[in-house]
Amino acid sequence: MISNRSFELVSGLFHRVSGIRLTDGKRALVAGRLQKLAMTRGLSDLDRYVELLVSENDPAELVRVVDKLTTNETYFFREPEHFEHLSQRLAARPKGAGVFRVWSAASSSGEEAYSIAMLLADKIGIDGWEIVGTDLSTAVVDTACRGLYPMDRARNMPPVYLKRFCRKGQGEHEGQLLVARELRDRVAFGCANLMEALPDIGLFDQIFLRNVLIYFDPPTKEAIVRRVAAKLKPDGMLYTGHAESLNAPALGLRSLRPAVYALA
Repeated sequence: MISNRSFELVSGLFHRVSGIRLTDGKRALVAGRLQKLAMTRGLSDLDRYVELLVSENDPAELVRVVDKLTTNETYFFREPEHFEHLSQRLAARPKGAGVFRVWSAASSSGEEAYSIAMLLADKIGIDGWEIVGTDLSTAVVDTACRGLYPMDRARNMPPVYLKRFCRKGQGEHEGQLLVARELRDRVAFGCANLMEALPDIGLFDQIFLRNVLIYFDPPTKEAIVRRVAAKLKPDGMLYTGHAESLNAPALGLRSLRPAVYALA
């Protein structure tokens, strides 16, 4: 188990880095995930591990803690209404409009970004678009770059896309799928902390900022939305999770439909 003091120290450290507050209901999850890190250092006492974590202030170890405590499981074509809306937008887009750029701003292990890539490849072709995927966790960014997933993650994927854009695992990869290289080569993944100044990744026609804002308190959420929305092109659109609400006018946005926003 983990003591109250150690849990508070870890929670404070995690909040300072990620902006996410760990409630007391996450105590068992925190203990379970940190136990694995403690064991790699030959420690069975979690409180001793936390003591070293705080005293050493080792950036590499802090990254490992953030990786362990970040919840990342997702799946392809989550919240399909957004993909339907994007498909309609692409159909109405005039020819010769330039490269269509999309940012998956909390890309987790990459399923969202690859779902977008499949849609763009289908509607536009293999050229004429770019996708950037970013996440706080280095571990999930590495997973996204590999593009290898349990087959269950494709439960919402259109069968025609599964056949066209994925390879079925065999042997040691039985029960898994690999995103086709033609898509893996077109999606650029990297680390970015939405709490901090964002990397120079340009402006986007579409930004997906979904199912991440629920973890932040209102002031932090507002700061993140402002920071992310600054990466929209003048006619760009922002998608948030359907369980997430924004005070659009106060953020310089206008609501187009549930969880779809444009610059005011």
